[in-house]
Amino acid sequence: MAEKNKIPQYKKLYEILRKHILSGVYEEGSLLPSENELSAVHNVTRPTVRHALEALVQDGFIMKKQGKGSIVRKPPQDIGILSISGTSTAIGSQYLQTQILQKPQIKAWPEPFHFDLSDAEKDFGCIYMERLRFVNGQPVFYDINHIPNINLPRFTSRSFENKSLFEILRTHYQIEIKGGQQKLKALKADETIGKLLNIKKGDPVLYIERKLFTNREGFNIYSTIYFNSEKHAIYGSF
Repeated sequence: MAEKNKIPQYKKLYEILRKHILSGVYEEGSLLPSENELSAVHNVTRPTVRHALEALVQDGFIMKKQGKGSIVRKPPQDIGILSISGTSTAIGSQYLQTQILQKPQIKAWPEPFHFDLSDAEKDFGCIYMERLRFVNGQPVFYDINHIPNINLPRFTSRSFENKSLFEILRTHYQIEIKGGQQKLKALKADETIGKLLNIKKGDPVLYIERKLFTNREGFNIYSTIYFNSEKHAIYGSF
């Protein structure tokens, strides 16, 4: 079991480089160390380094240029709530703050539910959590999450304040987002949503229901989002 859950070496290197890019250690337009340097410093093979760099290219953190090396790209600054890399990754943690309105708690799935569930998801119930996300101190979206309560030890005891849900799932449980489905429609804010997003009752909000597929078979992440698009755009691909 321990071997099955062991994090691959390339993923460890990917996480290290990704963290340094997001924190500004490697600035936009700068070069990452060469493959030889990375191999020597982190005591991994060249193929492992290449695998990590390919993952960074795929996720948009670097671009490869023949004869030059790995060039750092600036992380996107829009609110990537539709991005499979996750909101904190998309906008940058220095701009985004997260307030936990409802700490993670284990409960039964609501009925009816807006997406079909796998048999395993139905059997184990869900972990429910509510968050309010701020950009530069202003509330931008309110999200409600339902996560299958399947093999997530100590999940409800973790701190999610100002942290990325996707990053916690990826680094602690090796769960990665692979794509998804979404339903979108425009709504008028009711009194509760208006207070949460600091807008007037009746102002337009974007309502989104998401089902995110992961690398675990039969394990999907579900979220309902109310988004204030007055000053920010959303983007992303699945």
